[in-house]
Amino acid sequence: MNKVADLVEEPRDGGAIVRLSGHLSIACLHDLPARLDALAGPVAAIDLSEVSHMDTIGAWTVHRTAKRLNCDIVGGDEDSLRLIQTVGTLDEPVSVRPAYVSPWQRVVGQIGEATINAGATLLGLLGFFGSTLVASWNVIRHPSRFRLNAVVQRFEVVGVSALGIIGLMSFLIGIVIAQQGSVQLRQFGMEMLTINLVGRLTFRELGVLMTAIMVAGRSGSAFAAQLGTMKLTEEVDAMRTIGVSPMEALVLPRTLAVVVMMPLLGFYASIMAVIGGGFLCAVSLEIPPITFIQRLREVVPITDLWVGLIKAPVFGVIIALAGCFQGMQVKGNAEEVGMRTTSAVVQAIFLVIVIDAFFAVFFTWLGWN
Repeated sequence: MNKVADLVEEPRDGGAIVRLSGHLSIACLHDLPARLDALAGPVAAIDLSEVSHMDTIGAWTVHRTAKRLNCDIVGGDEDSLRLIQTVGTLDEPVSVRPAYVSPWQRVVGQIGEATINAGATLLGLLGFFGSTLVASWNVIRHPSRFRLNAVVQRFEVVGVSALGIIGLMSFLIGIVIAQQGSVQLRQFGMEMLTINLVGRLTFRELGVLMTAIMVAGRSGSAFAAQLGTMKLTEEVDAMRTIGVSPMEALVLPRTLAVVVMMPLLGFYASIMAVIGGGFLCAVSLEIPPITFIQRLREVVPITDLWVGLIKAPVFGVIIALAGCFQGMQVKGNAEEVGMRTTSAVVQAIFLVIVIDAFFAVFFTWLGWN
C-alpha cells in the first residue's frame, strides 16, 4: 500500500529541520504541499532520509519549497536527489515574447548564418566528392563489386523516362526563342538570322542547361528523397553492418547513370529545340525546312556541339552529388527529408549555373566563340 506523505518540523537554533516521510507521489501527497507552503520560519534543511518513494510531482514540491525557504536538501538517496536536480533545471521563467533584436542585427545575423551554412555545405560536398572518387577507385580495383543492374535501372529512370518531358520542354523553348528573336530581328529586316540564334543558342547553352535544370528537379530530388528515406529507416546503417559500402551500392550507380545520360539528353534536347525553332520559322517566317537545315549547317560550328557535350557530364556530376549528399545528411524525422530534397534541387541548379558561367569564360578564352 502507498504510505501517506507526512512532515515533522524540528526546531533548532540555526533554523528548523523539516523531516519528510512516506511516499512523495501524486497519490500520497494529500495536504502536504499546503503544509509546506505554510512554513514561514527559518528552515535550515529539508531531510528526505525517511522518504521511501518519490515521483516527479513530489520532487517538484520539494524543490519549490527548498527554493522558497532558501534551505538545503539532505538525506535523500541518489535517485531522489537526481530527480530533484532535473526538475530544478526546468524551473526557469519562459519569456512570452522573444528579446528585441534590431532589424540591422537580424539581417547581419541571417547573412552570417547563411554564409556559414554555405561554407559548411561546400566543404561537405567536396568531402562527399572525395568519397565518391575513393569508391570509384575501389570498384575499378575490384570489378566484381560493380553493380551493373543498379546502373542500368538508373539509366531508365534518369534517361528513358525523361525523354518525354525533356523533349516537350525543349521543343517549346525552341519555339519561344525563334518567336522572340524573329520579332526583334524583323525590325532590321534580318529574319534569316533567327536560324543563327536558334542553332547556336540551343547547341551551345540552352539545350544542356535546361536539361540539367530538368534533371536536377526530377532526378536530383528523387535521389535525395530515396536516400533520405533509407537513412530514416536505417537501411543505410544496415548495409554498413553487413559490410556493403553505401557509396558503392547507392551513390556510385546514380552518379554514373547521370554522368552517362546527361550528354545524350543534352544532345536530344538541342535537337528538339532546333526542331521547334524550325517549326516556327516554317509557319511564321515562311522559311522552308530545307533552307533552315542548310543555313543551320553553315552558321553553327562544330565547336558549339562540343561545348555542350563537354559541359553535360560535369553538370551530371554536380546534380548527382548534390542529390546524394543531401539525402545522406537526413536524420531525425520526415520533415528533414523534405528540407534536404529542396536543398538538393536548389544547390544543384545554383552550382550548375555557376559552373556554366565559368565554362562560358573558359571557352571564350580558348577562342571557341
